[in-house]
Amino acid sequence: MYKVFVNEKKLLISKKPENLEKVLNYESFTTLEIALDLLQNTSASELNVYGEKIDEIWEEFKKLFRIIEAAGGIVNKPNGDTLFIRRLGKWDLPKGKMEKGESREESAIREIEEETNLLNVQLRDFINTTYHIYIERNGDRVLKHTHWFEMFFDGEDTSKPQLEEGITEVAWKNTIQIENEVFPNTFQNIKLIIKEFWDTKSK
Repeated sequence: MYKVFVNEKKLLISKKPENLEKVLNYESFTTLEIALDLLQNTSASELNVYGEKIDEIWEEFKKLFRIIEAAGGIVNKPNGDTLFIRRLGKWDLPKGKMEKGESREESAIREIEEETNLLNVQLRDFINTTYHIYIERNGDRVLKHTHWFEMFFDGEDTSKPQLEEGITEVAWKNTIQIENEVFPNTFQNIKLIIKEFWDTKSK
């Protein structure tokens, strides 16, 4: 199953039909173009494309876009607080595009250090990959794959925002603050990865 966010609207690609607002049975490449058109140009907030050969559908879907790979992390302190950045008025997790020759892990650590000025962050486990779509100024459609890692920090807090990247604040948030302050003012894929991370930790 693949969850992709299109302007904060959810596109779910699955083997079996799911109980979403709109459901399309995958017949051909055109089904995917119709799905994107419905999400971009109608009031539909969620849509499901389903078919047995889900990996083939996903490969066809990716052909519609230029792919950008990115990496980032959920950084926690010993008390459980999580590191967030604020950019363009929204809370976000530190992340960024992978550079040529970098591994996902190297990229995640570099981006956290650059965006938050936090050094010696410890890499732990891979969590998952999120997907979202956006349109570049030149009209290119981009599918961004962001690979997320669990990270740990237990050192001197040197955090400060990377102002040249439009980041205005770096802050540690506890669970209550995440639910009350971050979730109402963040992106759907950020909510998704945090909740997935919480689920894995509660098992």
